[in-house]
Amino acid sequence: MARIDRVIADHYLIPLPRVLEDSMHGAMSGFEVVTARVTDADGAEGVGYTFTCGVNGGAIADILGREMAPRVLGRDADLIEAIWKGMWWAFHYAGRGGPTVLALSALDMALWDLKARRAGLPLWRLLGGFDPKVPCYAGGIDLDLTAAELIEQTHGNIANGHRAIKMKVGRDRLSEDVAKIAAMRETFGPDMPLMVDANMKYTVDQAVRAARAFQPFDLTWFEEPIPPDDPAGHMRILRDGGIPIASGENLRSLWDFRTAIEGGVTFPEPDVTNCGGITPFMKIAHLAEAYHLPVTSHGAHDITVHLLAACPNRSYLEAHGFGLENYVETPLIIQDGYAIAPERPGHGVAFDWDRLESVRA
Repeated sequence: MARIDRVIADHYLIPLPRVLEDSMHGAMSGFEVVTARVTDADGAEGVGYTFTCGVNGGAIADILGREMAPRVLGRDADLIEAIWKGMWWAFHYAGRGGPTVLALSALDMALWDLKARRAGLPLWRLLGGFDPKVPCYAGGIDLDLTAAELIEQTHGNIANGHRAIKMKVGRDRLSEDVAKIAAMRETFGPDMPLMVDANMKYTVDQAVRAARAFQPFDLTWFEEPIPPDDPAGHMRILRDGGIPIASGENLRSLWDFRTAIEGGVTFPEPDVTNCGGITPFMKIAHLAEAYHLPVTSHGAHDITVHLLAACPNRSYLEAHGFGLENYVETPLIIQDGYAIAPERPGHGVAFDWDRLESVRA
């Protein structure tokens, strides 16, 4: 039995080498990271984390360290389902979403890491195992780039092993988005998987109009055309726009994903750092499988590569480290369009704690 002996929460602000911009979050100069370290009575440790776009990380760290930690001390760390359910209902009334679920995500991730380390298995094998080679795409925050700059960035991503690309759309002039997509297709050909992401920019009518304008370019999906809470709107965009829809990075529970799937989302896209952790992520993936849908992902690629490596219905892993890759010892390996799930015990993400200390919030 692995009794939980200690839980440590830490809060960091990761600066970005250049300001990034999308259609709704605006300019972003850094990302917050909140880590959870869970140690058992034998001294074994598991690590989890979550992140924000630069605000509210303090609330997440406080919930994790002050509210959640005392409730799990002494518990059997192997009973992850029991711990998850207990945390969900303990915090349900004042925290069915938002920072509470992000804190729970980090805690749950740490528990799975600890369990896999104790078992001496890489996480993807512990979760059932399917294929360690996971198709991936380079997901940039690049709305502000010109077509030439976007093409130059894409050449760099291809040189780094990528074979699929996601670009931002949502400029005030739809014609500018169309011109950039056309330039990408002209440069890289009709067969490169190409996705677009609007970050919830549009109304339903605007999204339908955009989808129709994007149709000639054979896009793999149209991501977050509208906020995620409108299943009827997604259904209309899918029906009238004719492009598959990806959504889910802003959903916070298994039940949210059921509503989204029944409402027209064709590529469910959970983020393990904000959907409640690995425990619900895998349930979301299996829910999608029951609907014969492919599951994709958002963020935390070092962790998510394990989860999709355990899913027979995985589609693409989003590879984007948000600057965190500079604070881990072994970055994700990408080869010829595939991310490779490592064989190290646990999820295998080893933080450079000394370097992180220099950016403590």
